[in-house]
Amino acid sequence: MADAGPQALCAREPRVPAERLVAEMVPPPRFDSVRFDTYNPDPTQPSQSEAVTVLSGFAAGLGGSHASGAGKKRWFSKKPAAPAGPRGVYLDGGYGVGKTHLLASLWHATPAEPALKAFGTFVELTNLVGALGFQQTVQTLGGHRLLCIDEFELDDPGDTVLVSSLLSRLVEQGVALAATSNTLPGKLGEGRFAAADFLREIQGLSAHFRPLRIDGQDYRHRGLPEAPAPFSDEQVTKAAYAAEGASLDDFPGLLEHLARVHPSRYGALTDGITAVCLTDVGPVPDQSTALRLVVLADRLYDREIPVLASGVPFDRLFSEEMLNGGYRKKYFRAISRLTALARDAKPLVSQ
Repeated sequence: MADAGPQALCAREPRVPAERLVAEMVPPPRFDSVRFDTYNPDPTQPSQSEAVTVLSGFAAGLGGSHASGAGKKRWFSKKPAAPAGPRGVYLDGGYGVGKTHLLASLWHATPAEPALKAFGTFVELTNLVGALGFQQTVQTLGGHRLLCIDEFELDDPGDTVLVSSLLSRLVEQGVALAATSNTLPGKLGEGRFAAADFLREIQGLSAHFRPLRIDGQDYRHRGLPEAPAPFSDEQVTKAAYAAEGASLDDFPGLLEHLARVHPSRYGALTDGITAVCLTDVGPVPDQSTALRLVVLADRLYDREIPVLASGVPFDRLFSEEMLNGGYRKKYFRAISRLTALARDAKPLVSQ
């Protein structure tokens, strides 16, 4: 048995300074060691191999000095001419085809020191703007060689205008862009909002990117056994007490707690946690709660934290209405990632 009882995520109220938000704009632990040569393209999907080739060339083309002088004034440096065509690549494909792996590989392959490259989710980027302010964010990222944005999802017209303006300013300063999403740039608002209200912003944003389609099935479940069925409350509780650094929470209570913690802090919420144990998992009651759970699932997956649960299986978390609505791709991604983490957690029960 562990020396101390399990922690509770519900008891944590992390505070994340702006400096940490900037410092953490690097590929998460799960993708820290990935490279193009560790990506395993599906032989039946030629678009996956093509993506590796295109992105490798894109990374190689980002060599040389940046117009900003890499953060240092060079009195005789000359600002390079604006590149012709799109200044970014946009990886479009379903969940589980390896988009984040490829995006992180691009970050690693780009010939620039880490301080001149930024990697974060769309939510983390908007959180950075909220913490620093728009102008300071432009100044902070404007000297970068590359900005990678994972899971580019526009949740409201305000975010559309904000991010479109930010990326336009960064492109003007010579920053290259790369992004992943489950929809093409010109269709980001489809099935979610009245796209006509902000179609101009979306079209202007899509002009910055060359869409790169990646087809395939979810690699997280390719050739793997089905996820384990949920365990009993007793099994989950016993495992939580036995595993050093595990957390133990009642699922309905955790959902309520997430409403009191800003999503930008969900990563910090899991600091030092080796496994998340949840009892009484059940269907998520509403869409706002569901979207918060999606963010938590992403942070747990990024940090490779296994999830042991009792209650209903993860593929029953979201209602049919949710799975058929505008956020369906987010929910399917969460199910996919939580299922993978549940598979990782199975050995905890036998400890």
